[in-house]
Amino acid sequence: MNQILIGKGDKPVHLLARYANRHGLIAGATGTGKTVSLLVLAEGFSRLGVPVFMADVKGDVAGLAMPGIPSDRIRQRVEQIGIDGYVPEANPVLFWDVYGKAGHPVRTTISEIGPSLLARILDLNDIQTGTLDIAFKLADDQGLLLLDLDDLRALLAFVADTRKEISEHYGLVSTPSIAAIQRALLSLDREGGKNLFGEPALELNDLMRTDLSGRGIVNILAADQLILKPRLYSSFLLWLLSELFENLPEVGDLDKPKLAFFFDEAHLLFDDAPPVLRQRVEQVVRIIRSKGVGVYFCSQFPDDVPNEILGQLSNRIQHALRAYTPRDQKAVKTAAETFVANPKLDVAKVISTLGVGEALVSTLQEKGVPMPVERTLMCPPRCRMGAVTPEERAAVRARSPLGAKYDTPVNRESAYEILSRRATERQAAESGPNAAESEKTSERGWLGEMLWGTKRRQGMVETVAKQAARTVGSQIGRQILRGVLGGILGGSRRR
Repeated sequence: MNQILIGKGDKPVHLLARYANRHGLIAGATGTGKTVSLLVLAEGFSRLGVPVFMADVKGDVAGLAMPGIPSDRIRQRVEQIGIDGYVPEANPVLFWDVYGKAGHPVRTTISEIGPSLLARILDLNDIQTGTLDIAFKLADDQGLLLLDLDDLRALLAFVADTRKEISEHYGLVSTPSIAAIQRALLSLDREGGKNLFGEPALELNDLMRTDLSGRGIVNILAADQLILKPRLYSSFLLWLLSELFENLPEVGDLDKPKLAFFFDEAHLLFDDAPPVLRQRVEQVVRIIRSKGVGVYFCSQFPDDVPNEILGQLSNRIQHALRAYTPRDQKAVKTAAETFVANPKLDVAKVISTLGVGEALVSTLQEKGVPMPVERTLMCPPRCRMGAVTPEERAAVRARSPLGAKYDTPVNRESAYEILSRRATERQAAESGPNAAESEKTSERGWLGEMLWGTKRRQGMVETVAKQAARTVGSQIGRQILRGVLGGILGGSRRR
């Protein structure tokens, strides 16, 4: 049967595969067992043939790639729950890493991530965001590919040089706004964000693979460094979710999802998020289930997720919350109110007394009806509960079929090369008709420019001549004219 055994309450508790695309929430205080629940769900989906994508924030999710180590505690838990055929086993895993160190480089292009998310990554204000919008529009109109940060810098330099003309056609562009964006790009580059942008860009189909035995591949994004830059982390995952939303076809309700997407540290997605971004997330979560994608948010408190999104998360796993502070007490109340009541449980009281490896669980059952909440003893995963060694990670990566595709960067012609070539051609065209004048000016040197002037500035001779013309009727004026011109021109003739 297409279901995942989560644990046991008064009876076994399952997540039915055909309702797994109705999204879910895994919440609980630090150290209460959220990661174990993530592992159980991920390997359960993999055994059903459903690919998985998840971020590894602390490094312990990588244990999915290795078989677990039996212990007396695990054997006792297996007997308590009554798990048939429990055997420690590894899962098929692909490691990914924005920085390209702990997995295959995962890249996107500047064009694909778009101005809105890029503005959030760069922490731009409304005016600067508007300038970035204009730059992207200009690139579209002129057919300029924006692949990496060099392309965007070249485009911004072009906008700065032609800002008067651009302002007439697209809206006001100010030099301070362009400078602020350039500084933000420099900061992003210094933090290693440049590794995210470039080619070959990630293809979504490579996240939706199965192995030869039909098991779903578990894609693990190494995020222990990425999480130190919360905006970059959350914006990247939101971009990936949006790409799935925009590119996958409508499939309706399937027997099982096409992909299970886990969003760990979900509160980072909504911290300081503008209303437009929240509306975008709500839209994606509401509609993406019809594309066959199940989204599972993982965070400490249920109210880390806005109510309009929380209401769409039908499968709930709530680990312990400790009501030490008013914030905690509010979170306990919120969590209790989101479950279907069970007359046998005082949910608000039980949440504070759950032990490690226990959770309150409610999932959709037959006909999509949520089950009354159950106090559940969670299953142990069959994989390793812990990190992998660098040698083990390298061995998994060496077996990957995607190394040849993603490990070597590609730099094809894009905005940087095109704009550089245009600038060179423009300079050559401008220097052609004026070559003789430029040569003459060069020979005269600075003294010649001072005397004869340039197109923009009159020289001493012209200045004196105009002054002399005004006083030419006087003898003093004629002497000045002869003195100045005669001395200088006479000296020139002698040379």
